[in-house]
Amino acid sequence: MAAAFDPSGRLPEVFVNAGTSSFTQFLSAVAPELLPGRRPLPPGMAADLAPHATTIVAIVGSDGVVMAGDRRATMGNLIAQRDIEKVHPADAYSLIGIAGTAGIGIELIRLFQVELEHYEKIEGAMLSLDGKANRLAAMIRGNLGAAMQGLAVIPLFAGFDVAAADPARAGRIFSFDVTGGPYEETGYDAIGSGSLFAKSALKKRYRAGLSTAEAARLAMEALYDAADDDSATGGPDLTRRIYPVVMTATAEGTHRLTDAETAEIANAVVAGRMENPGG
Repeated sequence: MAAAFDPSGRLPEVFVNAGTSSFTQFLSAVAPELLPGRRPLPPGMAADLAPHATTIVAIVGSDGVVMAGDRRATMGNLIAQRDIEKVHPADAYSLIGIAGTAGIGIELIRLFQVELEHYEKIEGAMLSLDGKANRLAAMIRGNLGAAMQGLAVIPLFAGFDVAAADPARAGRIFSFDVTGGPYEETGYDAIGSGSLFAKSALKKRYRAGLSTAEAARLAMEALYDAADDDSATGGPDLTRRIYPVVMTATAEGTHRLTDAETAEIANAVVAGRMENPGG
């Protein structure tokens, strides 16, 4: 890209002219090779070349949504990383968590954050929650070629809908398939290798109107159950003091629980399982 700059020091016209409110669309025109899904890949499967992130859960509560993710990344039967962070704020009122190829997933999160910030700067307004989900769906669709070679990324998106008529129904969750199809979920959802076990736990325990504290405890319980049956999912590591990342999105914005807060919840869950291992 450096060769495209004018020797006089002026930016190329594409950078100064009024353009699209989509940063991804802008990048596809200016430097498409920087987009995760547009990089050329050698033939064959590449699934075993990079660490994979595993289980994310999201729960709707009375004040918004809670999203939590375990901290383990795996490469086949090996633990590649014990403290990876898979849940991040997308903007002031929404959260995103990723499962699948970790490196591409983290890059997609950062690109999505820039996408939302770019839109706000160009349009002077925040995208609706549905609009954010649709933008994320288009980005996932752009990675389809890499996904077909084993480098798939599936996100979970959730947020507080500031335009909701009823604040008690403002918490919303969106899941996606590998082709970018967005689907709104009711109450709760989970993605990743341990999602089957996490959703089974949530199915038995979830009820409408949970407080934020109750939803955070339930998310920790679901991750514990996922780790109990799925070797790729990491449960609370009390020895190393590594706990799941737990974040909330409410009318006050996004918030990450501190290590002390997640440690308290994790220790309570583990202590309860010492009495009743089956939950």
